[in-house]
Amino acid sequence: MALDNTRTGILFMNVGMLLFTMNDAIGKWLVQDYSVGQLLFIRSVAALVVLMPLIRNRPDIWRKLPERKGLHLLRMVLVASEVACFYWAVRYIPLADAFMYYLAAPIFVAALSIPLLRERVGLHRWSAILIGFVGVIIILGPGQASFSLPALIAILGSVVLALMMVMTRILTDVDGLALITYQTVGVAIAGAATLPFYWVTPSFPDFLFLCGLGLVAMAGHFSINHAFRICEANVVAPFQYTTLLWAFLLGYFIWGDVPTAQGWIGSAIIIASGLYIYVRERKKS
Repeated sequence: MALDNTRTGILFMNVGMLLFTMNDAIGKWLVQDYSVGQLLFIRSVAALVVLMPLIRNRPDIWRKLPERKGLHLLRMVLVASEVACFYWAVRYIPLADAFMYYLAAPIFVAALSIPLLRERVGLHRWSAILIGFVGVIIILGPGQASFSLPALIAILGSVVLALMMVMTRILTDVDGLALITYQTVGVAIAGAATLPFYWVTPSFPDFLFLCGLGLVAMAGHFSINHAFRICEANVVAPFQYTTLLWAFLLGYFIWGDVPTAQGWIGSAIIIASGLYIYVRERKKS
């Protein structure tokens, strides 16, 4: 039974990562013709429609919101900002490149946990953090194109994602459905605020794809949550890095993008640093 759960957990984790990468690839395609705000609004509304049956059975979700509304509001802002940064960046840079920058998020989490969570960090973890930053610098490279605004926006997005993860750790007493509901509502509100300024009426096929963003993202969330429910976290968590493989394959076959050698080297360094931090924390706990 344990072996079956492990296999099933790994399968669901990989499926979840593939769904998220497919979701981002669809977003990269759509953001060429539609504003980021419009993308966020329609996909979030579609996701809320999917969540509605679950929300109806949980009226306590909204009663818990005022308890720590300041933290929840900050997390909503961070989620909306992170998604906006990602979609804005992939409008101009290859999908795999954006994922390479976002791989640094666990490294930023480790660094931010020191001042924000008051966690004690030893020599091993500090070394992994510094090596991870070296990986980011290698990905950026010396070229002027690497330091372009979209690349810097992608790095900013990974920092915002790390802040959002730290906020999630602070709000550990709030269940997953409530957090997903709050963040989806927050992104929908942020997207709606831009609609009076940037709106392009989508064609029917594009509208279906825009709605599909929310549906695919929800399927990815539930796949990953199921993986963590039936399998140990230290087994399935490392498979989050398969997003880079999916991003490379989709980027190559759809747009013909090929990451640079320095991108792969930097990504390998970041992945190794992130896995080392994760394994180290598992052993300590």
